[in-house]
Amino acid sequence: MTAPSPSDTTPSPTTPLPTTRQSSTTQSNEAAPRTPADDRLVIGLLLVSAFVVILNETIMGVAIPHLVVDLGITANAAQWLTTAFMLTMAVVIPITGFLLQRFNTRPIFLAAMSLFSAGTLVAALAPGFEALLVGRVIQASGTAIMMPLLMTTVLTLVPPATRGRTMGNISIVISVAPAIGPSISGLILSAFEWRWMFGIVFPIAIAALVLGAVKVRNVTTPKPAPLDVLSVIFSALAFSGIVYGLSSLTESVTVGVSTLAVGVVFLAAFIIRQIGLQRVERALLDLRTFLSKTFTLAIVMMAISMMAMFGSFIVLPFYLQGVLGLEVLQTGLLLLPGGLLMGILSPIVGRLYDRFGPTVLLVPGAITVSAVFWALTMLTPTTPVWLVLIAHIALSAGLAFLFTPLFTAGLGALTPNLYSHGSAVLGTVQQLAGAAGTALFVTVMSSKALSLGAGGASEAVATTGGVTSAFLYGAIISMGAIVVAFFIRKPADSIGGTPMVH
Repeated sequence: MTAPSPSDTTPSPTTPLPTTRQSSTTQSNEAAPRTPADDRLVIGLLLVSAFVVILNETIMGVAIPHLVVDLGITANAAQWLTTAFMLTMAVVIPITGFLLQRFNTRPIFLAAMSLFSAGTLVAALAPGFEALLVGRVIQASGTAIMMPLLMTTVLTLVPPATRGRTMGNISIVISVAPAIGPSISGLILSAFEWRWMFGIVFPIAIAALVLGAVKVRNVTTPKPAPLDVLSVIFSALAFSGIVYGLSSLTESVTVGVSTLAVGVVFLAAFIIRQIGLQRVERALLDLRTFLSKTFTLAIVMMAISMMAMFGSFIVLPFYLQGVLGLEVLQTGLLLLPGGLLMGILSPIVGRLYDRFGPTVLLVPGAITVSAVFWALTMLTPTTPVWLVLIAHIALSAGLAFLFTPLFTAGLGALTPNLYSHGSAVLGTVQQLAGAAGTALFVTVMSSKALSLGAGGASEAVATTGGVTSAFLYGAIISMGAIVVAFFIRKPADSIGGTPMVH
């Protein structure tokens, strides 16, 4: 394969760019221009809307036992309510790069929130499993569009010198919303039936839709972007195959590996086709984003961090409930302080990024995450709950120091004509990494627990052994993030000059 020429990595004077704010990229740190009030309103509405939709990605986890009883289905069937959500996200997100180039901000926002609201209503009124599953798929279709839209809008409107603080708010959406999802669902389920998880969200979604219809305006300049149908097919088969394969590993290694292999084959076909199409500016997902060293390293570190976060989300409740005997509500409340701390720290980390750059944040953050994972490998059946709470709070703090610098440095290193594609790549990697982390941690935990149980260990000892083995794998993987953290630099356009591919 022939690498794209250097001229392909930066827009020519005649190339239309999806932005009306080109002059902002020339601002320096000394000027530190403020984002206009009307732009801040647009970003604020997108942030609130994105928080609501992303929250639903993890809200179903603790509801599975309730659904098994109420709907008369198996646990494996109930798990599809989460798996189908992830599959839909993985299929739709790669297409958002095309959508954000081809259409204006406002209609995309209205489409995303309308889909999410409709899916939420279907789920709230679902008479059975099938309707609930359909509602989740519709929800995910809107969710998949919202995050790349938010990222691209921020990159378009916010001057590079002050992007860190705004990206800090985005970190609240991407990291805190999934983190507190289980806590919120636990609180709701302790007092109401499962339908209220959607019934409470629906009026909030409708309010965001109506307010957005009135206040959100167009902030990008669309350009002709032909849709390559074959790329869409390859993308759908590739990313759904990978996500489903990873998710299936916990139930059937044969099914998981075979589906994963099919996904990888179609991923290779997708990549080859994009490399060919991007030479004539027709790529569904422009892979020239990876010509940026900063973006590539940020994506690698983001993948590791997402694997760690989602893996710990799924494994810790097994230990807290199965070994320490906590109830669902107690588990949700124990995990809540960490999620709230991430929300508090994210804007602060954003301001620190604007002032000091990514390295001083990423290195201690990566070391903290790794240290917590190594500490969690020493859990025992009698470990005090308060020690687990401290570990989770420390893990959340470490992750908070990672996400904002990675978003800001990685996407800020791209040229404006690649913002939408970079946002789509980031969203896709998040889904794949989340599925990979979940599959890895659960597979390791289950196999080790079964092995110890077969050897005569008690259920508590076997479960603890499985959990600590999963965290051991996470600890080993986390070491890679420490190495990568030293090589991520602040993009040149954040410290003066024009954006370039680094």
